[in-house]
Amino acid sequence: MMMIEAMRERHTVRRYTDKPIAKELINGLNERISQNNERYGLNLALVTGNSEGLSGLARMLLAKGVNNYMILAGPDTPDLDEKLGYCGADMMIYAQTLGLNTWWIGGMFSKKGTRKNLKNVSAKVNGIIALGYGATQGVSHKSKTMEQISHYEGTAPKWFEDGVQALLYAPTALNRQAFTVRGHDNQVSIICDSGHFAGVDLGIGKYHFELGAGRENFRWV
Repeated sequence: MMMIEAMRERHTVRRYTDKPIAKELINGLNERISQNNERYGLNLALVTGNSEGLSGLARMLLAKGVNNYMILAGPDTPDLDEKLGYCGADMMIYAQTLGLNTWWIGGMFSKKGTRKNLKNVSAKVNGIIALGYGATQGVSHKSKTMEQISHYEGTAPKWFEDGVQALLYAPTALNRQAFTVRGHDNQVSIICDSGHFAGVDLGIGKYHFELGAGRENFRWV
């Protein structure tokens, strides 16, 4: 499955089966995590076989069968949230290409539990991504329209429209899709006004737009 196809098929899944993730898939996930860590200076880490990264409230109210997750962590820098959003989006869509389901948990995670499973204990943890074989494939949610979140000066090229369409697939806090995208020639700007999670949502949104538009077709301004 291609990344663009996986992006369209991925939905939030909160309940998982007890089917273990195959070793070759774990190796693939770890290799991609290493690539993201090296390129963006992060401390992402894959954990399998325990639910210590989930808060007690999440286990009690929402989650079922979550025993594998990726820790979203890195040095405490001003752009950390955006980097985690960008790389987290990459990992979620990549996991979908492997036949796995995911759930971004930005609030109900256990800081103590994640630190027990993180080599760099000085890194800042800002959430986890649960992954595994979903009990269902999840469902799509109501989405805004292209006109509600974007504007292009003049006639929008296909790459811009494709980027905005991909952006509308991006998971955001409370499904707010609080993006504003503007384009002119090959220049694109994007902002996200979703409160506490704005930085993470911005990173997720940038990744989705790039995947849809093709990074070679424009530049961020």
